[in-house]
Amino acid sequence: MTAQEKFRYLEPNRGHLLFGKGIAWLTRRGVSVWGSRVLSVRGRKSGEMRSVPVNLLPFEGEQYLVAARGVAHWVRNLRVAGEGELRVGRHVQGFTATELSDDDKPAVLRAYLKRWKFEVGMFFDGVDDKASDEELRRIAPGYPVFRIR
Repeated sequence: MTAQEKFRYLEPNRGHLLFGKGIAWLTRRGVSVWGSRVLSVRGRKSGEMRSVPVNLLPFEGEQYLVAARGVAHWVRNLRVAGEGELRVGRHVQGFTATELSDDDKPAVLRAYLKRWKFEVGMFFDGVDDKASDEELRRIAPGYPVFRIR
């Protein structure tokens, strides 16, 4: 794994920030857009709860969070905290998280891309749900994935 893959992060532009705020606003009011949730995780430095909209992926009887932009602040916070909350309206789901190894990511990444390619495909540099396991394994270090329970 190169340092670039290990610390890959794509900063959101203004349009992405506005889109995310809109999705978070709807989700907080009980409207889940294609599986959206508001993720809250305790900040690793401040200790305060930090929130961001995410896509919750149900796959093979489990639930997953995929960081399409890479090692975002929520990823670093979740790695330290090990737990968080997912919200839709007033419904709150507490969880613990386990990060997947790169070898365990291809099937989850494929399912994630199949469901949300229209929204996140631009962050995957031309890799899509039809990519081989080898190609998905190659890009896996740049895309943190967490199984939540």
